[in-house]
Amino acid sequence: MPIGPTGGATLRFLAAAIGARSVVEIGTGCGVSGIWLLRGMLPDAVLTSVDVEPEHQRLARQAFAEAGFAANRYRLIGGRALDVLPRLTDGGYDMVCCDADKQEYPDYLSAALRLLRPGGIVTFDNALWHDRVADLAYQDEDTTAIREVCERLRTDEHVVPLLLPVGDGLLAGVKRGE
Repeated sequence: MPIGPTGGATLRFLAAAIGARSVVEIGTGCGVSGIWLLRGMLPDAVLTSVDVEPEHQRLARQAFAEAGFAANRYRLIGGRALDVLPRLTDGGYDMVCCDADKQEYPDYLSAALRLLRPGGIVTFDNALWHDRVADLAYQDEDTTAIREVCERLRTDEHVVPLLLPVGDGLLAGVKRGE
């Protein structure tokens, strides 16, 4: 499921608020969240979007073009995020947006904190996971992984966290200066 209008508008707002020039998106999907991000980013900014599914990237490329974004505004990288992210530049990104394999969210957080500059923002879509995260009766792997990310952001003194009740929950964290 693509991000909804409220979650998308929030991503656009966050990208605009920090003057994002370089954003990593984990989980290209069909390009919906990428369009929201590109609309908030500076006019010369570049979105780097990673997805394991070639069809997702084909659809996103088409959506970006139809939305009027030039091909030099985005780069689509095929592959498993945890294989691709180590090849990206430490501290080189203003924002990292995660909406892919929920069980890998804790690993995405570690990668995002390495990739972000001080003052950069990391986001996780589906942070409420259909109201399961708050209900400890749910112990499936997706739900427990999302809980772990919420707890890590809450307790990490190097991050200022915020859980936004938009869509299915959008968890955000600002990386403090070193």
